[in-house]
Amino acid sequence: MITIIPAIDIIDGQCVRLTQGDYDQKSVYSSSPADVAKSFEDVGLQRIHLVDLEGAKASEPRNLRVLEQVATRTDLDIEWGGGIKSTESLRRVLDAGADRAICGSVAVSHPELIELWISEFSPERIILGADVRDGRVATHGWLQESQINASQLIERFISSGLSQAIVTDISRDGMLAGPAFELYVALQQEFPNVEVTASGGISNMDDVRRLDAQGTRSVIVGKALYENKITLKEIEKWLLQNG
Repeated sequence: MITIIPAIDIIDGQCVRLTQGDYDQKSVYSSSPADVAKSFEDVGLQRIHLVDLEGAKASEPRNLRVLEQVATRTDLDIEWGGGIKSTESLRRVLDAGADRAICGSVAVSHPELIELWISEFSPERIILGADVRDGRVATHGWLQESQINASQLIERFISSGLSQAIVTDISRDGMLAGPAFELYVALQQEFPNVEVTASGGISNMDDVRRLDAQGTRSVIVGKALYENKITLKEIEKWLLQNG
């Protein structure tokens, strides 16, 4: 069964959502991300996706207090992204309570660091983040564009033991228009030993069911939850039926 991972994006300690990664198109949903995380745990979800949007722009974590609060108040498996550009910042994130660290921009600018971290911290704790716009990987809070695609980025770390990758289609993120189904089928087939997580565009539970049916192993759900396109009751029912 596909793993549903609810997302909490953080700016100024608040739970927010951006549209297509645009910091000027921000909606605030809650002043307490820890409360939101607890509501996810209460319906049976086990993993959560936390993104420090300020950290992504600043190249260092800026909202670790939120991470500590979520880790203290829940037993969720926490994956954290945003601002992890050095071994020091990675250690700070893990020490603050993250179970897994998402490394995106640094994978493009300093791939040798990802190889080192996978070796030192284990493949289970390091997630490759590939944020894609028009086929190319974007970095630094989606503000810069590289010259490689998601497949090339994942391939770069296969020999190092990479086991997890989150691939976000930026053009679909926050648009509730459905995910890039074909992209995730192709990547999962190309890299059968990597858990490829679908991210961006999830609009309803039918999208989740289709991803599940095609073999996608995990999916991040964000705006659809906050706009009640997917309800916690629907997720709870799904978990009970498929648990």
